[in-house]
This record gives sequence, structure tokens and C-alpha cells, in this order.
Amino acid sequence: MARFVDRATLHVQAGDGGNGCASVRREKFKPLGGPDGGNGGNGGDVVLEVDPGVHPLLDFHYRPNIRAANGRPGMGDNRHGAAGGDLHIGVPDGTVVLNENGELLADLVGVGASFVAARGGRGGLGNAALASKARKAPGFALLGEQGEALDIVLELKSVADVGLIGFPSAGKSSLVSVLSAAKPKIADYPFTTLEPNLGVVTAGSVVFTVADVPGLIPGASEGRGLGLEFLRHIERCAVLVHVVDCATAEPGRDPASDIAAVETELARYTPSLATDLADKPRLVALNKIDVPEARELAEFVAGDLRAAGHRVFLVSTATHEGLDELAYAMAEAVETDRRTRPVGAPPRMVIRPAAVDSEQFTVEVDPEIPGGFVVHGSKPERWIRQTDFTNDEAVGYLGDRLARLGVEDRLAALGAEPGAAVTIGDVTFDWEPATAAGDLEVPSGRGTDARLETTDRVPAAERKVLHRIRRGLPAEVDGPDGAPRGRSARR
Repeated sequence: MARFVDRATLHVQAGDGGNGCASVRREKFKPLGGPDGGNGGNGGDVVLEVDPGVHPLLDFHYRPNIRAANGRPGMGDNRHGAAGGDLHIGVPDGTVVLNENGELLADLVGVGASFVAARGGRGGLGNAALASKARKAPGFALLGEQGEALDIVLELKSVADVGLIGFPSAGKSSLVSVLSAAKPKIADYPFTTLEPNLGVVTAGSVVFTVADVPGLIPGASEGRGLGLEFLRHIERCAVLVHVVDCATAEPGRDPASDIAAVETELARYTPSLATDLADKPRLVALNKIDVPEARELAEFVAGDLRAAGHRVFLVSTATHEGLDELAYAMAEAVETDRRTRPVGAPPRMVIRPAAVDSEQFTVEVDPEIPGGFVVHGSKPERWIRQTDFTNDEAVGYLGDRLARLGVEDRLAALGAEPGAAVTIGDVTFDWEPATAAGDLEVPSGRGTDARLETTDRVPAAERKVLHRIRRGLPAEVDGPDGAPRGRSARR
């Protein structure tokens, strides 16, 4: 059985960047070949794009995990790794993208509108790109960054020109069926319609779409019935039509009270888009006048409703009486709305990015570690992720980068003492100011750094285990014979 899904939560993972390669050219009769390690490829992005062939969000309901391709690692002979291909995901027209907190990220309307939901990680630089005057043959390369991983919520808001609203069994689905070629399910019991039905209507030279919203009842804006789930589908409508059942036998029900109850729910509903439902024009369709008692009631209340400012139409979906007048009134309201829009406007995509701090980094006192400090900033945190902490030369290069950025000066200004615990990202280390603003690059053997050899350091194997523990990874990385797990020892 087909299902209509207009809300889905996706677990999105962009591709990881490939690691850079640390390689030195070795060729007979060509001494001092120099570093030739290539860069890693960038990870692929996850891109949401409006596709006219996609209608509900059903596919995402069954397959919520989306992952883009990883970048390939760099290789020797200056061969760069291939970039991971971007993953383009087709979404229906009118899809709204929200984050976990319900904040709007993008509003995708119009074929071709797209939004990068998750950006792939950058590829690491190879040692050929890291060579300098003082470090002619770096014995290290930068690691690739991990791609963004996040949960996003997709909500579908039907792109219809006219929205039919009213109580259950008021005749909204019947009205869609007689005005268009749509064939919705119709029955005489509450909540027959469990999903919005969309139909295309032609009135003269005007072609427009009509959608019926599943039955609204008092308390719908607070979650009663089905209204809260489907109220979002009227946000994009140009005109709203109250469909009123004049033949209902329920006590306490009459056209005026039904309209007032629905308007109350619309006023209480807070749309996620920058729209105001109160500004949308209204039409009133007094339905089921093929029943004699219903016709009498409709003629009795029509004058009062017109006096209140409503355009009222007496209609019957059974005999088609009054439907032409109603259809042309809908077309007139839709045409008026279209004239107020910019002509030839491009596909609309609304993006509201989070505010970005103008400073490159900040240093704060660590509330958990006495005498410790925490460094925040996109650059320092990215550099931490790129560093191979099992390589002393890579650690020294990280220290040079942080010093050039001004982290050491900021720590000293805040009173940091040598040996103070400094946390950047998921790594905590003991601060040892060793260079003057990072201007000194100390020549040393490949894979080593002379500055680190003069301090009491944790052995490389233990540092590797500590770093894995801080990142939440298993501490054991080697087999019982000292070979990497899953691989045989190379001799």
C-alpha cells in the first residue's frame, strides 16, 4: 500500500578527505630527488536538489542514512588522490530543511534549487606541498579531515495555489475530484483523507493547483486530530477556501461556528516560513446544497457571511451546482497573487547560516582542569584533526602553525605556565612554549623534531594510545606480535 510521507529525518555523512602522502623520490642516478608525496582528495558533499520526478519523502523514510564518497589518499610521484564525488539527492519541490533544533536551514522551491547539507572533508597535504627552506624533505603529511555528519529534518510543504480547509467530511476531497482529474478516496466518516490530495484545475485560461488539507478540528494546532501534521501544507497557498458542510446533523454545528473554529486554529498555528496566514484571501464554499435542508441553511447564513466580508458560494459536488463560479473565483484570486510576484523570478532557496565569529580563535580558562585552557576556533581545531600525533615532526609543525596564528602569545597573556593543560578539539596536551612566535623551524631528521627531544615526553607508542582514547577509539591498535591488527607483519 502506498504511503504519503511529508516529514523525514536523515542521518547525513559527507565524505572524508584522503590522507596526504609522505614520500621521497628515489631514482637511480638522480640524487636529492626531494619530496614527491601527493595531496589527498577532498571528500564528497551531500547536496539536496529539487527534482520534479520526486513527490513524497517516502524513500527517505525507508533509507534515512546518506553517505557521500570519501576522497582517495595521495601517492608518491606527486600523484594526488581522487576527490570523492558529490552525492546529489533529489527532493520534492517545496521541501524545507531543518536542523535538529527545528531551525530553518533552507527552503527549496523551484526546479534546480539546491542546498549543500553536509560538506566533505578536505584532503590532507602531501609532504611535497609542505616543503620549505628549513624543511626541505618533510617526513610527514597531513591527515584528511572527516566530512560533516549531522541529522537534518526534511518537511514537505505542498506547492499548491488553493488550499481547501474545513472540518472532516465537509466535502473537500469531493470538491477536488469534481474540479480536477484527481481521484482521492472519499467516504462518509471522519479523517477519510490521511494525506493532502493535489489536483490541477483549469478555469478559462488560468491553470492552478488545488490541495485539500486533512480535517481540521478544534485543538488541531495543539496536536489533536490530523491538523498539526498537515497545517504546513497551506503555508504556500495563494488563497484559502473554507469548505462548510451545511448538511451536518451534529449538535452545536453551523457554518459560522465551523468557520470561526477553523480560523482560530489557523491563528494559533505558527508557520515555520516567513508567512502570515491571516493575510491570505479567503473564499467560503457552502457545500451539499443538493440536500433541501442544507440549501435552506446556506441561503439563511449567506447574507451574514457576506456582511462579514467573505465571498460566499453555494455549491454541490453531487450536482455540480455553483462549481463554475467557485472555480473562476479561485482563478481570479490566484491570478491576482501571481501578478504581485516578480516576473521570471529564479528558483527560490532560503538559507539562514549560523553567525560566524569574526575572530579566528578564542582562548578560555578550562573549568574542568585547574590551570588549564581551552582553545576554540575553526583553524586550530582543523589543524588538530590534520595532525598525525605519532610523528614528532608533524607535532612540531603543528606547534609552528599555532604559534604563527598567535595561540602561544594569547596563552602567555592569560598567564599560562609551561606544562599547563591546553585542550584543542578532542586533544589535550601539555603546553611547552618552544619557539618565538613560530618563526624558527628547526632542521632535524625526517619524522623527528629537535625541540621535542629536549623535553620529557611520553613515548610515541603511549602517545598514540592516549590520543586514540581521547577520540573515543579502542586503545589496542596492534596484535600480540606487534603487527597491526588485521594485517601480517612485514619483514
